[in-house]
Amino acid sequence: MAENIVSQELDLDQELVRRVQRGDSTAFDALVRKYQHRIVGLIGRYVSDWSECQDVAQDVFMRAYRALPNFRGDAQFYTWLHRIAVNTAKNHLVAQNRRPPTDDIDAAEAEQFDVGMRLRDTDTPEHELLRQEIENTVMRAVEGLPEDLKVAITLREVDGLSYDEIAQQMGCPIGTVRSRIFRARDAIDAQLKPLLDNDARENAHP
Repeated sequence: MAENIVSQELDLDQELVRRVQRGDSTAFDALVRKYQHRIVGLIGRYVSDWSECQDVAQDVFMRAYRALPNFRGDAQFYTWLHRIAVNTAKNHLVAQNRRPPTDDIDAAEAEQFDVGMRLRDTDTPEHELLRQEIENTVMRAVEGLPEDLKVAITLREVDGLSYDEIAQQMGCPIGTVRSRIFRARDAIDAQLKPLLDNDARENAHP
């Protein structure tokens, strides 16, 4: 049963990749939704700041999207994405004049980690309900933001604009854009924290 679940998941990844390569951008959105939390968690091993993790994760998926036309499927999609994430996180640290860690998870370990995560993350009604609650909470949090913060976080997270592009569009310095996005993320995180803490308590081992 478990092996069948993993096989179906891998087949789904391959099908989504093929659809992206045929020009279906919605298929890539599905891959992002599927792996974004895992990629953020991976990046968090290198980058401790949550806001930076979000930025690096977005960069990872943008790089992956641009590189997908050349993806031949020699490795599992998540293993390939894992490598991009590790390299992007390291490059981010180097650009910030920070020393990246030297202990990486290699490709084989990444595949084993991915299989384990698939077995634990099998869609269940409880997990689906939590995802819906998270999405609804985020939407409510964004709607409750001041207009300048709402515009900044939407341009960044939804439209995928760079800080420079957002600064030009909003007519303000990049530093102001960064501040607005940080404050928006902080407000959203504050709304999500009780929900995630409650889920962690319910799933904690005795």
